[in-house]
Amino acid sequence: MRRIAVINQKGGVGKTTTTVNLGAGFARLGRSTLICDLDPQCNLTVHLGLDPNTVEESLYELFHSKAELKNVARPTGQKGLSVAPASVDLAGLELELVHEVGREVILRDAFDELDEGSYDFVLVDCPPSLGLLSLNALVACDELFVPIQAEFFALQGLGKLMDVVQLVRRRLNPSLRITGMVSCRHDPSTNLSKAVIADIKGHFGSIFQETVIRRNVKLAEAPSHGKTIFEYDAECPGALDYLALAQELLGQKDGAPQSSDTPEAPQTPETPKVPEAPKAVVEVAPADEPVVEPVVEAVVEAVVEAVVETSDAVEADSPKAGDLKTAQTPKTKTPKTAQTQKTPKTKVPQTAKTPKTKTRDAKLGTPENEK
Repeated sequence: MRRIAVINQKGGVGKTTTTVNLGAGFARLGRSTLICDLDPQCNLTVHLGLDPNTVEESLYELFHSKAELKNVARPTGQKGLSVAPASVDLAGLELELVHEVGREVILRDAFDELDEGSYDFVLVDCPPSLGLLSLNALVACDELFVPIQAEFFALQGLGKLMDVVQLVRRRLNPSLRITGMVSCRHDPSTNLSKAVIADIKGHFGSIFQETVIRRNVKLAEAPSHGKTIFEYDAECPGALDYLALAQELLGQKDGAPQSSDTPEAPQTPETPKVPEAPKAVVEVAPADEPVVEPVVEAVVEAVVEAVVETSDAVEADSPKAGDLKTAQTPKTKTPKTAQTQKTPKTKVPQTAKTPKTKTRDAKLGTPENEK
């Protein structure tokens, strides 16, 4: 039986919602689960449709040794899930038990009295404080599960919680360890969420769960109907997230319980090898037949020597590759043709000007100078 305390001294981070729906997820996967309400606010009790003012036996009676845990636990509407309800009287329990010897181990003794195999999981919803009730949960359980919200104040509360865990481990419960942390009401669209999650992963490493609980209104509506998220809406994102979280804690990749009888996956048949092509067999000529191989070899050697000598001669005559430069074709200057002598310009002699003849006036018929 695994005993897990869901704890965080900061309020409003999703402890009660995680306890109820994680336990319901375990029950949905075939694990019988008992969830205990140690919070005097009785939110878990109300979440499952019980009235804390009318329950006959609660954990308050158990702490006063007036009832046993097997009588306090009662079934819920979901198969495989039971609840040990709380009472508002738990608020004054610390003062009432101030003189009680061994008051921090009362819950552990109650768990030890359960029959072996009664439950696969016991989840304890702790109050948002580190008083006597939370101390009983830390002593009675072997594992801690810490819901957080990706905000600045969530990081502040983790430091104080780690100090208390170390103190309890050293003095009262050496087997106590932190099983995991989960981000509730997760909003991946904000830079603050990414930064806080990165810091927590960097500090706690693999303790932080890969599954996150996304912000979903169905998770807030389910308590008003007195149902778990799987009874209220099994297909909503909140139900899928808590089922995935339960599978992750169980070490499963799917919803089916692991079994050793699971048949092995069929092996892929090996690809048949392609037969190799038969190698050519060289037949050796019989001894009594004339052998022509020496003649052929002599001819081949002669040809090879001739080729080698030719190549050596070519290499000797040709310049080295590094020194080879492209030969530039000398520019041939075309001789200038003799310039044709300029034909001297011959001056045409001007013709003698014809003297103007005095014309007679057309009208009078007499010369102008005679007028």
